[in-house]
Amino acid sequence: MLPTPTKFTLVAGAGEGQTPLNAFDRALLEARAGNVNLIRVSSILPPGAEYVEELSLPPGALVPVAYGATTSTTPGDRIAAAVAVGIPEEGFGVIMEYSGHTSRQEAERIIRQMVEEAFAMRNLELKKYMVKSVEHQVARTGAVFAGILLWY
Repeated sequence: MLPTPTKFTLVAGAGEGQTPLNAFDRALLEARAGNVNLIRVSSILPPGAEYVEELSLPPGALVPVAYGATTSTTPGDRIAAAVAVGIPEEGFGVIMEYSGHTSRQEAERIIRQMVEEAFAMRNLELKKYMVKSVEHQVARTGAVFAGILLWY
């Protein structure tokens, strides 16, 4: 069984590369999540998890993350990714992630609605809201990544 994470941070990055995977890798590096192995998780922030500005992650670590990402090979295309977490007074939080061919502002608008709906479905009252987003205009092959890294 994996331990429950006790820390979290929000990260985002964008990048260009020769291939979509290289662009994604550059976006991960810009977001400070490039030298670890990401384990994609769904959308629950553990109760009591503490926000930290930056995590010190050892290279190769297995890192739980909820993220949104997209790539494009269309020059001039605008792409964006966003993550947000809603935190109630007590208990667990809810994480949402979004990415698409849109502006950063539109991604942030959409993700705010997603968090609000998730809280309404759970009959929770939103006390704290945090968001991180990124936008990129593609030169050749671009990628965006926004994630909430969970750690111990």
